[in-house]
Amino acid sequence: DEPRLAQALGESKPEAVLHFAANALVGESMANPGKYFRNNVANGLKLLDAAVAAGVKKFIFSSTCAVYGVPSRMPMTEELAPHPVNPYGESKLMFEKMLQWYQRIHGLEFVAFRYFNAAGASERFGEHHRVETHLIPNVLRVALGQAPHCEIFGTDYPTPDGTCVRDYIHIVDLARAHILAMEPGRHGFFNLGNGEGYSVREIIQMCERITGQSIKAIEQLRRHGDPPKLLASAEKAKKVLGWKPEYPKLEDIVASAWRWHN
Repeated sequence: DEPRLAQALGESKPEAVLHFAANALVGESMANPGKYFRNNVANGLKLLDAAVAAGVKKFIFSSTCAVYGVPSRMPMTEELAPHPVNPYGESKLMFEKMLQWYQRIHGLEFVAFRYFNAAGASERFGEHHRVETHLIPNVLRVALGQAPHCEIFGTDYPTPDGTCVRDYIHIVDLARAHILAMEPGRHGFFNLGNGEGYSVREIIQMCERITGQSIKAIEQLRRHGDPPKLLASAEKAKKVLGWKPEYPKLEDIVASAWRWHN
């Protein structure tokens, strides 16, 4: 609703816009790419134009490590050339490019955070999606008796146990990075992750340890568009923003999610 969006920004005159909204399922993007380009790119452009028209000075964008695709080296730094392997990552990269042009032409300062796997919970907020696709809450649903099993998509990846390896970051640490990015003069691309990789099997084992429950897992075929391993270097965020994770340990991330779900 472009008129209402323009009205809201025009009346409130915010100093900054933090853009979190997006479709964000890799598998779905491989089946329905148009949905991702319409929402993440075309609708995002409407927000970008409304922000410029309202005189917004700063735009903070929730991007993703999926822009890198299958990286040529680990850990991944912001200097790596992006090569998305799914429409989700491609849509986020397209919006990043739009931000670069809008900064150059309109002077709109931007920060694009390339999230790795957001997880965990605060005392008030946790994950509760209408159709849950994230690994940790799906595993915890089994421990709670809300699902008969969780699923492992792919067991033949070139990783130590054959399952995908990901870097998990607590949602509170993500939120703190956004607050730090509000300071004037801070702009560009920043990875947000802990720099430690955990496989799907290791996540399930950690959930069993935290919950004290045996968790049944069913092995499935690979999902199209899933890179084998994604591991962040967040040194730039630490140096430029003064950011430091408060929850760097997987055990603490899973435990916070378990407390919230339980």
